[in-house]
Amino acid sequence: MSPQLEILALAGLPEVGPGDRLGELLAAAAREADAEPGDTDVVVVSQKIVSKAEDRTRALAAVKPGERAVALAAELDKDPRLVELVLAESRRIVRAAAGVLIVETRGGWICANAGIDASNVSGEDIVALLPEDADASARRIRAELATASGSRPAVVVADSFGRPWRLGQVDVAIGCAGLAALDDWRGRADLHGRKLAATAVAVADQLAAAADLVRDKASAVPAALIRGAGRWRTDADGPGAAAALQRASREDLFR
Repeated sequence: MSPQLEILALAGLPEVGPGDRLGELLAAAAREADAEPGDTDVVVVSQKIVSKAEDRTRALAAVKPGERAVALAAELDKDPRLVELVLAESRRIVRAAAGVLIVETRGGWICANAGIDASNVSGEDIVALLPEDADASARRIRAELATASGSRPAVVVADSFGRPWRLGQVDVAIGCAGLAALDDWRGRADLHGRKLAATAVAVADQLAAAADLVRDKASAVPAALIRGAGRWRTDADGPGAAAALQRASREDLFR
């Protein structure tokens, strides 16, 4: 039988707030959907609810922009308060032009506005920042799921990123636990026996993108359960997405 994936939306979670134990909420939602996770499953969780649970939301009214933020905001036609938050969450600016602000976050991800946005965040002028350490978030959610359900599925924390040279956004993994995030085929043979020299499959990213297909942005479905990906699941939490998926600057031809 050919490998198959089954992707199940996990709906019905309450509005998440600071201090909520996401693993327990996800386990309850899975039971309600008659889709309790097993050890070989993968639970993909939206970054937004992780940020809410970790108190990573900010009111723009409480932000006082500095001179650099004010000048950059005027150049890019952006809210200077938002730009101040972006700068605070960034190691460096990669590109600022044509109304777009691309940065390297403190966690090492290259993305627009340091991943900060207001979508699916309740309240006027409230924005969500990325988790400080999404791999640690994934490990914690996995432990909570194990306590609440008795199983230890892999966990992926996913967020929507734009892509250089291609239109549209795709969900990628910014954190994971219990998963071989990168399946390195270098040195293995293809169907015709040729040794592969460059192939490394970004498993965590592909699972994040697949899960997003059942998580409509306006449907209040912040998580999904994936079955059939057990060959990439690991007992140990592992090094996480940042260590496995971020390209070193010395290997980057465009940075």
